[in-house]
Amino acid sequence: MPTATIDPVPRSGSLKSSRIASLTAHGLTKDYVMGEVVVHALTEVDLEIYAGELVVLLGPSGSGKSTLLNILGGLDTPTRGSAFWNEHDLGHASEAQLTRFRREHVGFVFQFYNLIPSLTVRENVELVTEIATRPMKPEEALAWVGLSERLDHFPAQLSGGEQQRVAIARAIVKRPELLLCDEPTGALDHQTGRLVLEAIVRINRELATTTVVITHNVVIARMADRVLYLEDGHIARTETNTSKASPAELGW
Repeated sequence: MPTATIDPVPRSGSLKSSRIASLTAHGLTKDYVMGEVVVHALTEVDLEIYAGELVVLLGPSGSGKSTLLNILGGLDTPTRGSAFWNEHDLGHASEAQLTRFRREHVGFVFQFYNLIPSLTVRENVELVTEIATRPMKPEEALAWVGLSERLDHFPAQLSGGEQQRVAIARAIVKRPELLLCDEPTGALDHQTGRLVLEAIVRINRELATTTVVITHNVVIARMADRVLYLEDGHIARTETNTSKASPAELGW
């Protein structure tokens, strides 16, 4: 049975000497103004995510998980505070700089697959190679997720789990250093969800891709190196799994 230890919320200066932080945030705050109402999506978030780590962001809807992921991935900017990917200042970058950051360093996987229905599996993945500097071949990326036999099928001919694995292949074909997954199994049953998680874990482990997975499913947290629990826009606590579960071992 995997076990976990509870860690304090990381603070500035808490970087472990034996590990290199890929993502850091200090005082990260995001407010949305909706008419006369101000929604506090994130409040004074501090975190460090280490190179090659698999981190799960766990929390209920509205806790700030997606907002945090969007800022770390360069899709949004904070109202206050700082966020860095290595030397990249994500909090004060221009839109052009964020676009380049996303293109060169980040792969995204969302709950909905967003595949182009008129293109084959191979062609959906190949699209990304046109904007990447050192891409894999589409066939190689699809082999990583176990879809070598489905290259010339169209999305409508695939199951939901297969479509999500195509989306993962599309995310990794450009060899990103950072893989961000927002509820990647949210639309799947437990069997196909496990296959998707197996693909994510394999990419994290064998390609040393820093990986962050959003979920509200507490079971999935057992496969992470660390779990960050979000509540009301802040990190309530973190846990380190001293013994991780494989996706095949997860209940649902």
